Amino acid sequence: MRNYLKGILILFAFTFLWGFPDVSSAAAGTNIVILKSDNLKSTQRSLHGIKKVINRKHNNIVYSEYLVNQSLGQDLLIIDSVKTLKPSLVVTLGTSATKLAQDNFTEIPIVFSSVMYPVLSGFVESMARPGKNITGASLNIAVDVQFRTFHDIMPNLTKIGVLYSKNTARLIKPAQAVAKKMGMSLTAVLVNESKELPGALDSLARTVDGIWSVADAELFTPQSTRYILLNTLRKGIPFMGFSRHVVESGALFALDFDYKAVGQQAGAIAARVIDGVPPGKISVSTVDVLWFHYNEKTAKLINVSIPSELIAVAKEVYR
Repeated sequence: MRNYLKGILILFAFTFLWGFPDVSSAAAGTNIVILKSDNLKSTQRSLHGIKKVINRKHNNIVYSEYLVNQSLGQDLLIIDSVKTLKPSLVVTLGTSATKLAQDNFTEIPIVFSSVMYPVLSGFVESMARPGKNITGASLNIAVDVQFRTFHDIMPNLTKIGVLYSKNTARLIKPAQAVAKKMGMSLTAVLVNESKELPGALDSLARTVDGIWSVADAELFTPQSTRYILLNTLRKGIPFMGFSRHVVESGALFALDFDYKAVGQQAGAIAARVIDGVPPGKISVSTVDVLWFHYNEKTAKLINVSIPSELIAVAKEVYR
């Protein structure tokens, strides 16, 4: 309680000296509140894309920006400030900012950007029909695009494997349906705890041509990720990472995002909301600009040739 009160006093002093955004200035135009989960370069790229599209389609926009998740006291002040501003729209960047907005601004339209798996996170009811007062631009890459890229690299790929935890279980059946439609099969193995990982990986290694991955923080801890990368390499099994960082660590390849493009998608959605379209009726977008990353050393070790057309467009090659 002492730390909480101390935080409130510090923030009160900060507000007194520098102030929150001027409510009277918002009256001069459309007021948009921006909530950021962090100040990473990727977040700034997304924000640049958002503003660029909104400003192109709408004049006289007044932005009020906040960095959330610094302390409980500061978040409470941000919530009060946003409610006082009564913005036409709240734009969020990242999961924690979106969670704060969803929990506190049920009457204000919300457009999120750079959120992975918004359905699993509970932000929307479905990608096609978000419902309520929220929609946005996700970091989801369409499963068929992922499988098609995998097949381009492995033309004889018919059996794909995937490890998952209870957190990502809802992704599996839709992915299996996509694989079947493309003439392939997806074998999924549930990993409840780390001690089950060796057996699960061995089971897949005996039956599949390659292993796909989903971004699962519970499953892909630093230790388990190292284990998976080391053992798929030893077994000569192509492993598709879920990010460029996993490729850098040894995965064969991955598709990654252009955060500025994701921001532009969110900006286009925000512009529609400003025009009066209810957020719940606007589908959540998936990534439309992709970067291809591959690990040349891994490809050589498991004797896989990356197609020349993919080499030509590779954003990053790890050697």
